[in-house]
Amino acid sequence: MKDKAKPLVFAYLWITLAAVIYALGFDWCYAPNDIGFGGITGLAQIVNAALPWAPIGMVVIVLNVPLFFFGWRLLGGHLLLSSLYAMFISSVFVDLLAVAYPFPPMDPMLAAIFGGILVGLSLAMILLQGATTGGTDLFARLLKLKLSWLPMGKLLMGADLCVITAVALAFRSLSSALYGLVSLYISTAVMDMVLYGLDRAKVAYIISAKPREIAQAICTEMERGVTLLHAEGYWSGDAKEVLLCAFKQKQIVPLRRMVKEIDPEAFLIVCDAHEVLGDGFREYKKDDL
Repeated sequence: MKDKAKPLVFAYLWITLAAVIYALGFDWCYAPNDIGFGGITGLAQIVNAALPWAPIGMVVIVLNVPLFFFGWRLLGGHLLLSSLYAMFISSVFVDLLAVAYPFPPMDPMLAAIFGGILVGLSLAMILLQGATTGGTDLFARLLKLKLSWLPMGKLLMGADLCVITAVALAFRSLSSALYGLVSLYISTAVMDMVLYGLDRAKVAYIISAKPREIAQAICTEMERGVTLLHAEGYWSGDAKEVLLCAFKQKQIVPLRRMVKEIDPEAFLIVCDAHEVLGDGFREYKKDDL
């Protein structure tokens, strides 16, 4: 029982820390500078502009109720409970921090940049714990079930663009929307970097007159597997063996040096790999982000 409870406690501690970062990013960078924010929080900005007595955090909680009710059947109990907690605690922190310390306005571009970094980081931390903050985060998580090939950041960006436009219309400020777009791009980039960038890998295609020697060196010195692809030169018609190898980004320098030492005439192609699953890399998990 304790073994199961410990990871759950750590997950909720990470969510709480992420909620603090989220609230800091919003109250420090977005709210005092009238920068358009996406999702339900952006809609809460509009409500707060019309009804100043309505705290943004409480409005977020109220607007999220129907979305969580809709998502209950699709996502199951665990994700919904952790998401309810993440949504509630982040909304509470937004209101508490706003009351505790009203941040003064700052340079809008700096606010857009650092707000995007903080919000993107916090949302990625929450998503890594199998939760969302509700709103478009939850909507994007639902879309992910059908569009599993799209990164979470890109799914969020599409939904948030509409809300940012509405916020700009409510504030009657084009600059609010433009700064919001800058911040949205940064936050989604940071989110995808945290979610997927830590697992970044490379794939190398090596065409050489000494394929077996290079393959042996990669296997023994780099401890990476190699696949031999049987190919044929188009102009010469000669049969060739192409080496295919997936490796970590930090191994690109030793790989390049090793290939050129064995065969200076080798043809080396290195490509980015969005995701590599299997031995030596990340394992597949059901409903992974």
